[in-house]
Amino acid sequence: MAYLAAVTKRIRLVTGVLVLPQRQTALVAKQAAEIDVLTGGRLTLGVGVGHNPIEFDVMGASFRDRGRRFEEQIEVLRAFWTQNIVNYSGRWHTIQDASLAPLPVQRPIPLWFGVGSGAAPMPSDAILHRVGRLADGWFALFKPDAAAIEAIAKVHAAAREVGRNPDDIKMEMNLLVEAKSRQQLMDEVKEMRDMGASQFNVRFAADSDAGQIEALRRFREVIDAFD
Repeated sequence: MAYLAAVTKRIRLVTGVLVLPQRQTALVAKQAAEIDVLTGGRLTLGVGVGHNPIEFDVMGASFRDRGRRFEEQIEVLRAFWTQNIVNYSGRWHTIQDASLAPLPVQRPIPLWFGVGSGAAPMPSDAILHRVGRLADGWFALFKPDAAAIEAIAKVHAAAREVGRNPDDIKMEMNLLVEAKSRQQLMDEVKEMRDMGASQFNVRFAADSDAGQIEALRRFREVIDAFD
């Protein structure tokens, strides 16, 4: 990302996603702040709790308490990104008179939560509530169906419970272009936007360079039609 910061000017850089409980929070805060400064405020930090216990064992982290530790890490990250001097006392973090220099351009850097997995795209209620309480945005892997509508409603309800505006929580959904027609793509994009998607993770899955270019063209036509 430091390299990409130097060779781009407009695009946002997004991690998708960093498994936060495997890492030292203060170090993540420092590294993210540096990238945000280098990009002039174009970083979105995608974070998740992780789902693979082997990864946690290898990195010397606890898998069992990762959700609770993750929530405390979110608090600590935002404190480092917004305060000149940080003092914090929690279950996993004890910080006294610490600071980052320089602070990021965005104060705080947007935190988007990765939820679900390819094998189990629908997250649990506990995870949906965490998104509503703490996330700036989230990466949804589920399909736009009735279960998805219910899951989004749970996120919004959790946000209202803590005094947040659900409209402030952005959502990304997956759009697979493949060989779909322009009308099929139009219908899918409209359906996802009606559900509240603010952006898309677009996958083209073409088997040739020409097919990839054609899929890109069709997607561009669809997106332009919504502008």
